[in-house]
Amino acid sequence: MKKSFLAAAILITAFSWQQAALATDTTPAASTQTPLSANALEEVAGLSKQLLTLANKHDVQGIKQMFWNSPSALIVAKSVDPAEGSWAGFWGIDAVTKKIQDIADGGPVQLYPDYSKLKAVGITSEVAEIYIPMNIAVSYGGQNPAPRPFLMILEWVKVSSDWKIASEIILPVPPATTAVHPS
Repeated sequence: MKKSFLAAAILITAFSWQQAALATDTTPAASTQTPLSANALEEVAGLSKQLLTLANKHDVQGIKQMFWNSPSALIVAKSVDPAEGSWAGFWGIDAVTKKIQDIADGGPVQLYPDYSKLKAVGITSEVAEIYIPMNIAVSYGGQNPAPRPFLMILEWVKVSSDWKIASEIILPVPPATTAVHPS
């Protein structure tokens, strides 16, 4: 109960600060402006769909080409090393490629994205974020291979004239819980 109250208080405070900032912004239509054009957002959404097609084909090299060749490239995924915890971040193109290869080699993997809920937003003129809910059937790391809900969050950066994945964060969605009321 205390955690729920604290989380609610933080959200209310953050929302209040955001509203105060918008109220004092004199830029016309500040809340509807985006640093990226609709065409750029469509391009990044299309690249995200291409990534998922490559993932379902287990095309590790194709996926690697979509990632930013940087030590800052990141994938967050299931870990098989107990020292890393259940889920971990893997930094740099070599670690990202190895993690993707390990997942592809770890058994069947199939992604079922819900493209009707895909959301693309511009963060800056050179950074875009994509949100895609999906079901994933994967047995890697001892997971139950039945399709389960996940969220994929992709951060894209403009490198020269190309969009590259800076981060891919795959989050399992916990099962819905029902409130238990004391009798």
